[in-house]
Amino acid sequence: MKPIRYTKEMVDEFLRDGYWTNETFYDFWDRNAREYGNREALVDSKYRLTWAEAKKLVDAIAFTWVEMGIPKFARVIIQSPNSVYGFLSRIACERAGLISLTVYPYLREKELEYMVERTEAAAVIICNKYRNFDYLAMYRGLQQRFPHLKTIFLFEDDVPLGAPADTYSLPALAREMLEKPINLKALEERRLDPVWNVGLLTSTTGTTGLPKLVEWPIASRVCTSKGRVDIWKLNKDDITMAIAPHAGGAAGTLTYFAAPVAGAKTVMLEEFEPEAALELIAREKATAIGVVPTHLVRMLELDTSKYDLSTLRFIRSAGGYLSPQVAEEAELAFGASITSDLGTQDVGSVSGCSVDDSKELRRRTVGRMLPGNKVILRDEAGHPVPDGEPGILWFRGPHAPAGYYRDEDLTATVFNPEGWTTTGDIVKFDEGCLWILGRAKDMIIRGGQNIYPAEVEGLLNEHPKVASVAIVGYPDKALGEKACAYVIPKAGENFTFDEMKEFLKSKKLAMFKLPERLEIVSSFPTVGDSGKVNKNDLKKDIASKVASDQ
Repeated sequence: MKPIRYTKEMVDEFLRDGYWTNETFYDFWDRNAREYGNREALVDSKYRLTWAEAKKLVDAIAFTWVEMGIPKFARVIIQSPNSVYGFLSRIACERAGLISLTVYPYLREKELEYMVERTEAAAVIICNKYRNFDYLAMYRGLQQRFPHLKTIFLFEDDVPLGAPADTYSLPALAREMLEKPINLKALEERRLDPVWNVGLLTSTTGTTGLPKLVEWPIASRVCTSKGRVDIWKLNKDDITMAIAPHAGGAAGTLTYFAAPVAGAKTVMLEEFEPEAALELIAREKATAIGVVPTHLVRMLELDTSKYDLSTLRFIRSAGGYLSPQVAEEAELAFGASITSDLGTQDVGSVSGCSVDDSKELRRRTVGRMLPGNKVILRDEAGHPVPDGEPGILWFRGPHAPAGYYRDEDLTATVFNPEGWTTTGDIVKFDEGCLWILGRAKDMIIRGGQNIYPAEVEGLLNEHPKVASVAIVGYPDKALGEKACAYVIPKAGENFTFDEMKEFLKSKKLAMFKLPERLEIVSSFPTVGDSGKVNKNDLKKDIASKVASDQ
């Protein structure tokens, strides 16, 4: 299955410049099994596997699927909590020439029926039951509506009575195959071309509607993984930990994609509880963890000094806004650097901070462009802006997906024919790093002067009484727009408009950028399950309040 967007000219460029290679992710597992065979590779509450053991299981699972007649390029949905067999399933799909779509455990029938239908999935890999939810019953219903969904594989050791035909225990099948000869030549014949085949699918989250499916060649993901390994200084002695779900970028980028490239071990926390997370970090001597901001907030509610976190080197936080106060508290409590970066499932990875960067750069910027990415800053009319001026970020490079799954029209709305795309962020370059000033759609134009919300938010977040802040525009008859600050104060604190104004004036901020309204709230609306502030809802809220006042 050829990726729909990449042309021969683009591919030749990325291969010539050394950003893309003919490596698959399985190649790194194979290398690690040969070079670090007796070192641990994967750990969860049930299994501890060395690289050699993991590689044998991957081959066994992959060859089982070949013998069962699942055709090359068939799509497989993996709905897995953090677990060893969740990881093995993903890499075994690649080894068997299958295209995997790994999704969050919390997705339910509405989202999944779209994914099953859209991908024409031949198989799913699931828990029978997890967190008191019956996944097998849900997929039994989906099978009745989508006959192409022929096979169900379970992570449990046993298949329950009454399960649909063609339901199997994945661990049991793997153990059985380990007792037989495995035809490695047959697996090599199923090898996915890392450049010219779709290697895997991911899903996006949006403000409304169903997730979109994104297709990737393996070469692009390997390229990004190598870039992340470099800026994180990841190596074979690191112990990474998935605290967030490995299906998402917060933990998956660190553990599933980057760790095997570096030869690093991965430990998985199946169920998040702050005490359990801290205990696992201490017990397994983790050096790097993948979290969403909520995980840090919850862990910081405990007395972290009771746990030996001395091995922790850096924290990869993604999937939502991390306030500077929480980042500061986390770095002090954990003794580890928090990284920041820029990228989305829709357009790929853009930039990232090094773990060695100064605190200011890691807090205020999203780092340097990843190797191979080219960038242009444009104004709203599409013209390049002068050097040193802020503009809308457009970039092109080897870290991007092929586009939306089998949808050339939708892909063309995001990538132009030469491969340029935009995150929609207004940015500036300073000290070699990318500073986010705000989303183009969130920019406030007050009397013809541009206000970039992220600039004001970054300053207000430094106020000792402020826990979190979001700046949005609201309509004004005379000036067109004015700025309103939505603020969540720290517990027990009162925060006034005058305090806000004087604090920002002390930061030497231009007077037209000062918010002209303050709204105190206890929480922000978010975009789905992403944790990102839904500024559209805030804009509607303030517009309604202003209209009522008038």
